[in-house]
Order: sequence, then structure tokens, then C-alpha cells
Amino acid sequence: MASNFNEGIAPDPDPDMDIALLGGMASKSSAASDFLKALAHETRLLLLCALLEGEKSVSELGALLDQRQATVSQHLARLRLDGFVTTRRDGKAIYYAIANDDVRTILSSVYAVFCKKGMQ
Repeated sequence: MASNFNEGIAPDPDPDMDIALLGGMASKSSAASDFLKALAHETRLLLLCALLEGEKSVSELGALLDQRQATVSQHLARLRLDGFVTTRRDGKAIYYAIANDDVRTILSSVYAVFCKKGMQ
């Protein structure tokens, strides 16, 4: 069965695409690839989706995902290193939040393509 995944997403190739434009895209491709690699892990993606609802502690996230806090903390450390999340300490608890609007935009698109359609 053929997939319709690309239908309506990717623009038709433009035979007159400016070489300078393509060069500019190539210079950004490494950053885009790194960004998408961080999202390519199911647990990290679920953590980010949970954080779209607002700031949460490691224990809250562990309970939501039914995973040990140590496992959740390792994934959150990777997301923090990659600039996807920020932290705030309150006593012994560390709270995580989405770091910026770029992350929100991409996650919203992922939700629209993969989740929202299945819920309609």
C-alpha cells in the first residue's frame, strides 16, 4: 500500500531554483538534521509533547510516561543539552519547560500530521 505521507507537504521541485538559495538551505541542513534527530526518539518526543501543556517536574513526567525518574532524567538531560527544554529549580524539584517557539512550532506540526488526524 502506497503512503500519502508527502502529499501536500513538500513543494513541487522548482527547475529554476536559485543556486544561492539552495546553498543557503544546505548550510542550515546540519542544524535541521540535528534538531530532528533529537525528536527521533519516542520517549523524548513524548516528553516534549507532555511539556507542551506546561511546565512539569521530573516526577510528574515519569508518572505520565510510566517510566523511572532516572530514565526520564537522562532524556531530559539530552533535550536540555540540545536546547529543547529549560529548567527551574524549586527546592529539591526540578521543573522542565519547552525552551522556545521553534520547538513548539515543530511539535505542533508533528501533532497535526500524526496525532490529530487519528483523533478525528
